[in-house]
Amino acid sequence: MPIYEYECLKCHKIQEIIQKFSEEPIKNCPICGGEVKKLISQSSFILKGSGWYVTDYVRKSNSDGNSVNSDKTSKNLQGKST
Repeated sequence: MPIYEYECLKCHKIQEIIQKFSEEPIKNCPICGGEVKKLISQSSFILKGSGWYVTDYVRKSNSDGNSVNSDKTSKNLQGKST
């Protein structure tokens, strides 16, 4: 479940609240009962591993030995002029 941050407009304390996506946001401060506003906080998204390289996505070759490009964007860009 995600953790949301709320700041009380009365006591100015910041609370971290664990809530389901389907739950309604809280309206009152659990400490003083004042009105709260939901804060936008930093996410905890972390990429781990050796990295993202071209060699991670090896092109498949067909029976003729020619490489097959599965990236359709390069084909789309070739036909367009700037």
